[in-house]
Amino acid sequence: MYSLKDAWVKMHGCLPYDGWDGRIQCDRTDAAITFRANRTQGFMSAYTFTLVLEGWLSILYNGRELTLGPHDLYIYSPGMSVIILSASENYRGLCLLADERMTLEADTVRDMIRTAFLPIIRVREPRISLPEEISMTLQARLEEIRRYLYTDQAHKAAIVEHLFAVFLLEIQGIIEETSESELPRKRKEDLFVGFIRLLPENFIAHHGIAFYAGALHITPTYLSRVVRQLTGQTVMGYVNQFLAMEATFLLRTSTLSIAQISDYLHFSDQAVFSKFFTRMQGLSPKEYRRRK
Repeated sequence: MYSLKDAWVKMHGCLPYDGWDGRIQCDRTDAAITFRANRTQGFMSAYTFTLVLEGWLSILYNGRELTLGPHDLYIYSPGMSVIILSASENYRGLCLLADERMTLEADTVRDMIRTAFLPIIRVREPRISLPEEISMTLQARLEEIRRYLYTDQAHKAAIVEHLFAVFLLEIQGIIEETSESELPRKRKEDLFVGFIRLLPENFIAHHGIAFYAGALHITPTYLSRVVRQLTGQTVMGYVNQFLAMEATFLLRTSTLSIAQISDYLHFSDQAVFSKFFTRMQGLSPKEYRRRK
C-alpha cells in the first residue's frame, strides 16, 4: 500500500511544502482535487477525515453508494475500498490525512487519544452527519491544523500532533453522544488496538487468527469474540481485507506475475490465490489486471 507521502506525490505530483515529513497533512479540497484520490483510494496506508463545507460528493464505499453533503464528516480507514463517483461543481471541503503508523504508534498521540482510536478504526458508518455548530467547531480545528502546517514554528510537529489528538477526541465525543450502546471496556479496547497495530506489519506472512492471538497472549476464541463484539466483523475479515487490497495494489502497480504475487502474499499456490481474489473482488486476478 502507498504511504501517505507516496500517495500525496502520486495525487499531486509534489510535496505540499518543503521539509514535509509525511505524517499529517490538512488542506482544502474541491471537485477537481478530490478526483485525484481515485489514484490511491483503497491503497493508502493513512486515515482520511473529510468535512464537506459546500456542495455534494458521491462515493462508492465497500460497494455501497453514499452521498455526502454540507456538515457531513467522512472517515476513511486504511484498506477500505473507495471510489469517488461524482461531485458538484461547487463542492468544497477540508481534508485531513494522517499516516497510519504515526496514528497508532506516536507516543504523544497514543497517550492523549487512546479512547479515540477505537471509533476511528472500527467505524461501520463512514459518514457522520453533524449539527451545524459542531461542524463549524471541527472546521475551525482543521483550519488551525492547516495553518500550523504551513508555518515555520519551531515546535510545529508537536503542536500539530496535539491538535490532531484534540480533533480525534472531539470526534470520539460526537460518537459517544450518538451511540445507543455501551462503550466497550478498556481491556477489550486495548486488545483490539493491539490487533490493529499488529495487522499492517504481519498480514502478508500470517493469515491465521492463532498468530495474532498468540502475540496478544490470549486464545484465538477470545480474540475472535472481542473483535466481533466491538466491530461486527471477524479477525479473518480484517486479514482478508488487507490481503485483497495488497493484491489489487500489486496487480495495478507492479510487473510481478500472478504467480509471484501469490508467493509474495504467502498463498500455498496460485490456484488458491486466484480463488481467494475472485471471491473478494468478483473477478480473477488475470481479468482484474487486464481491465485496470
